[in-house]
Amino acid sequence: MNGDLQEKVYMMPSPGVSHDFGYACKLKKALYGLKQAPRAWFEKFSVVISSIGFVSSSHDSALFIKSTDAGHIILSLIC
Repeated sequence: MNGDLQEKVYMMPSPGVSHDFGYACKLKKALYGLKQAPRAWFEKFSVVISSIGFVSSSHDSALFIKSTDAGHIILSLIC
C-alpha cells in the first residue's frame, strides 16, 4: 500500500527510462525507501482503519480499538 504524499516530491527517472534531459518526475504516491513513505503509509492506513470503525487510542497513536457486541478488537502496529 502506497501512501499519498502531502508535499511535492520529485526524483530523477531511473536508468533505462527514456526522458528529456533536465526533466524530473513528480511522484504521486510514496515509494519504498522515500523518507516520507512511512508517514504517508500510516496516514492512509489510519484513514482506512478508522472508516471500518476502529478508534485510535489517546495513549498510543499506533494502537486502534474497535468495540463490538461480541467483544473488543485491539490492533497494535509494531515495527
